[in-house]
Amino acid sequence: MRSELITVRTGRQATVHDLTGECAAFLDGEGDGLLSVFVPHATAGIAILETGAGSDDDLLTALEDLLPRDGRWSHRHGAAGHGRDHVLPAFIAPSVTVPVVGGALQLGVWQSICLVDTNIDNPEREVRLSFLAG
Repeated sequence: MRSELITVRTGRQATVHDLTGECAAFLDGEGDGLLSVFVPHATAGIAILETGAGSDDDLLTALEDLLPRDGRWSHRHGAAGHGRDHVLPAFIAPSVTVPVVGGALQLGVWQSICLVDTNIDNPEREVRLSFLAG
């Protein structure tokens, strides 16, 4: 298995960051296998979704509706409503696995691999890319 840790600057607002380009670059020169994308943080997740047509904003709006940034959360350190960020990985898992054939991600036409980060207290994230040849 080959593995690499990349750093992603997400800033101080909730964001959906497209990782597809970084994943494709990581796979350069590889053959068939599996790509694992994992975010080792308790307040972020990895999702596969369409980006650029409003779906990324729709996802953030849905998360705000489902997990509002208010005072209801028992987990209370950090910015107001930060407890909801700790619940996020129960809805958007911290990892995905994508098939790779001939070094190419086997995503659908409109699919992208994205880091979903609603934690405004942590402007920088690490993401682990791992390739298991098969």
